[in-house]
Amino acid sequence: MCGIVGYVGDKESAPILVSGLKKLEYRGYDSAGVAVVNRNTLNVVRATGKLKNLENRVSQEVPKGTIGIGHTRWATHGRPSDENAHPHSYKGVAVVHNGIIENHLALKEELRAKGHIFSSETDTEVFAHLISDELERGVDLVEAVRLAIKQVKGTYALAVVTASDPNRIVATKDSSPMVLGLGQGQNFVASDVPALLEHTRDFVYMEEGDLAVVTAQSIDIYNRQGQKVNRPTRRIDWTPMMAEKGGHKHFMHKEIWEQPRAVADTLRGRMLLSEGDIHFEGWNLSPEKVRSLSKVTILACGTSWHSGVAGKHMIETLARIPVEVELASEFRYRDPIVDGTHLAIAISQSGETADTLAAFKEAKARGATSMAICNVIGSAMTREAEFSVLTNAGPEIGVASTKAFTTQLVALYMLAVKLGRMRGTLTVKQAQEHLTHLTEIPKMIEDVLKCENSVKRVAREFMTAQDFLFLGRGPMHPVALEGALKLKEISYIHAEGYAGGEMKHGPIALIDEKMPVVVIAPKQPHVAYEKIIGNIEEVRARGGKVIAIIDEDDEHVASLADHVVRIPPACALLAPVVATIPLQLLAYHVAEMRGNDVDQPRNLAKSVTVE
Repeated sequence: MCGIVGYVGDKESAPILVSGLKKLEYRGYDSAGVAVVNRNTLNVVRATGKLKNLENRVSQEVPKGTIGIGHTRWATHGRPSDENAHPHSYKGVAVVHNGIIENHLALKEELRAKGHIFSSETDTEVFAHLISDELERGVDLVEAVRLAIKQVKGTYALAVVTASDPNRIVATKDSSPMVLGLGQGQNFVASDVPALLEHTRDFVYMEEGDLAVVTAQSIDIYNRQGQKVNRPTRRIDWTPMMAEKGGHKHFMHKEIWEQPRAVADTLRGRMLLSEGDIHFEGWNLSPEKVRSLSKVTILACGTSWHSGVAGKHMIETLARIPVEVELASEFRYRDPIVDGTHLAIAISQSGETADTLAAFKEAKARGATSMAICNVIGSAMTREAEFSVLTNAGPEIGVASTKAFTTQLVALYMLAVKLGRMRGTLTVKQAQEHLTHLTEIPKMIEDVLKCENSVKRVAREFMTAQDFLFLGRGPMHPVALEGALKLKEISYIHAEGYAGGEMKHGPIALIDEKMPVVVIAPKQPHVAYEKIIGNIEEVRARGGKVIAIIDEDDEHVASLADHVVRIPPACALLAPVVATIPLQLLAYHVAEMRGNDVDQPRNLAKSVTVE
């Protein structure tokens, strides 16, 4: 969602802040701004729209100063405008904030009664006023921030500078991500690592309730009780180039093509082929505990929920344990049945997804053993979990998830093998066969990427369609859901994914000669191959246009379809990893041909950190 960058050191801060904000554009935003302190003067520059608008304003009169904070805003309270853009300031105090202040209206009324005048429609501006009030009472900036956040109900990642204390940034967080970057004679604050990679590889992940005092020479961190604490420093191996486009037109295209490497990195060092087992670093579940599990509950949203649906097939088939896949946004608003015999698995690319994190905490509170599948080490979700499986996909900049999805599928498959071995539902030989299939997946993805020209031809023909239908059966059902989501996210074409057997229960009424229908139809017994052929015949009988994703040697379905994209044959449970690649490419090329902003689709943000 919104992006935060802060800098204090011996260099001019404004160019560093703007550069860092550029690295956070993937999070989605509608306005941006910087606040720079020079001695005892505060200078705030803000602009609606893309960062180039802010750059133009900054270049006209560069705000001087070696300490400052910057922000990209995604509107929650108040329309996108210069007045509503962050940073917000009041009497020399400037703040940037991610999250939502739930009691901001009541706080505004109290402050107005004291004579405060507000200049925006946002909830965030309240912070600047509260902190200013405390400073006027004579406390220092650190204590002023601490007292201000005690009055606030909601979520926040907050960074503050003030003209009266020109050498310190104070940052604090609760339920929104915040990292600290460590440098020589300079230090940084940001909402995500890519903002700072060109300056440092050493990061500290702030924990819930932490308050950090950042100067050019030091970073001091205090917990909710005001006690000074030490948080571990983590070395990030990502290079700045990993967060750049690398010659591709868009980040999304680059990330689609990175999937062979990303999946290989997910597998690396974990598969014990000779033993028919999986090694997860830090695994802490005993065989007795695993055998005692009565249910697995997967908690996720969006693309991660789709990977969870595929994971259900994997875990139930290989480990023979019931799996429920819950929409995290719904889970905690009912009375879910969870107890100490359940394993709760949270899935999230960022590890900061608010709905998933809240549901995860709820499951833990009810006694479930907790596990996270995540791409970001040190994220809130990995800290909350008793055990984490990192997908090791590297930074994903495009808002529409691609390599996050495929690496999650591979991580879930490894987990299914691990649980199957521990529960005795897989023999060594059977597990070895499954692991052998896994080793073939990176090469299969390389092969299927060669279909891009075929996909582009399909995209060109159907780029003006108003609706799409995606059909799949068994393990291909979540692939159909994900394909439809990708298309609607970035092309803005209405698309729906259905299980093939559901077509006659309503969607068939939509099919006519204008309706393209994408059918994911590899030759797999679990996919009910003959049944999916029946679906294709039903579409053809009503004039619909069939786009079939098929095994490379399948001439029968090829003869029935208007367009085909051929993929290497994979085992049934891993076929979703391969079959999803053409659908990602289809969404990408349709959106690109329509002239859309592929990496930053309208109304969407990369990491949804508010409910």
